Amino acid sequence: QMNGGKGMGIENKNAVFSKAASEIESSKGYIRLQKLFDDASFTQVDAFAKSEGGYAEAVAGYGYINGTGIYAIAQSSNLSGGAMSQAQTSKIKKVYDLAQKTGVPVITLYDSIGGRISEGSQLLTAYGEILKMSSALSGVIPQISVVLGPCLGTQALIAACGDVVIAAKGAEFSLDVNTGSTAEKAFESGTAHILAEDEEEAIAIARDVASMLPANNIETAAGFEFADASENVADNTPANEIPELVADDGSYLELSAAYGEEAVTALATLTGVTVGFVAAGTKILGGDACKKIARFVRFCDAFSIPVITFVDSEKFCCLKSAARVSSSYAEATTAKITVITGEAYGALYVALAGTGSNADITFAYPNASVSPLNPAASAVIMLGDEIGKKLKGSANPQADKEALIAKFKEENCSVFEAAANGYVEDIIAPSATRAKLASALDMLIGKRVQRLPKKHNNLFI
Repeated sequence: QMNGGKGMGIENKNAVFSKAASEIESSKGYIRLQKLFDDASFTQVDAFAKSEGGYAEAVAGYGYINGTGIYAIAQSSNLSGGAMSQAQTSKIKKVYDLAQKTGVPVITLYDSIGGRISEGSQLLTAYGEILKMSSALSGVIPQISVVLGPCLGTQALIAACGDVVIAAKGAEFSLDVNTGSTAEKAFESGTAHILAEDEEEAIAIARDVASMLPANNIETAAGFEFADASENVADNTPANEIPELVADDGSYLELSAAYGEEAVTALATLTGVTVGFVAAGTKILGGDACKKIARFVRFCDAFSIPVITFVDSEKFCCLKSAARVSSSYAEATTAKITVITGEAYGALYVALAGTGSNADITFAYPNASVSPLNPAASAVIMLGDEIGKKLKGSANPQADKEALIAKFKEENCSVFEAAANGYVEDIIAPSATRAKLASALDMLIGKRVQRLPKKHNNLFI
């Protein structure tokens, strides 16, 4: 025995250590983090912290994902149901504190029945501190939430505040513990950005997302080896399908696919550079689509991820939605490139492609149409009595009116007219889209813009 016979001998200590380590390493949280991190790169933080009745209900630590440093927390539902406790809270707070000091992303894997009721008001304070730390670091370091099991009440609130929220099918994800809302419903409502088939896929997606994002808001994302796109954009390709066609092969990851389906938002790489794709490809851009676009643009801007927007849409559904999208684009100082693939009129052109969006470069396809007003309204205003005279006595006035509007649109709303007036930088062939975007991205990658000093804007969110 050591210390004059006091305490345990070395062999006994080793046995105790082995038993404790084995118990922790058999927990769901530890096993999941082993899958999340590169082989043999995971190191625990507060590994042997005790909670009521055993070890803390979450495993925390740091490691590497494809060579990128990451902090992570994983709740273990096989340890007291993963219930939140003071011990678990201390681990989470320590990880956030280390992430703040080092400028490293945080990934949290949620699987918990809730909080330890026996800890009462102390637990409410703990939840509040975690939420406060997470909110303070929003836009500073990427935060990825992965919902694998029950995630209810205040924990659901914390998870939903993540920059990217991934949920596995069948997981419970709800603010109200009595509703039993599923991951599928959270995906449909836009709360979860990605719905994974199972736990394995959710963790794999989290690895992909973490690899694409920069470590923090003052660094840029790492460059990647890439494979060229497998297909070119055709003349009649819908705007919402173009992002996947121009992205590096295998890099495309759509976010919020089931929410605001009139628009597409996606992370991908283009010639090895992480970009955010937005596509507005329906006649009227709905309210949910506008919320989705605005949040995604703000997320990209927070981490200086270039935003590439494809536009073929006539108008916004309402003024509030228009203001929401316009403010997100106008405030964003990251590199912004817009491609008008079809129609872009009035406020929608201004917000997504024109001076209001503060786009650095705006391209357009030869068949695109740009106008201060919808061509039909413009034709009525500009032609006035002429339409009435030409339709007088017509055997088919509706068809003849549409023909007059089409002729007016061709003569007055042509993209060549817009380019002549400086509203479009270049007119490009659809098949050249990827090459033109890659060249523009290369020139804009070092963009730097100083903002006026302020806390934040006060426009529609």
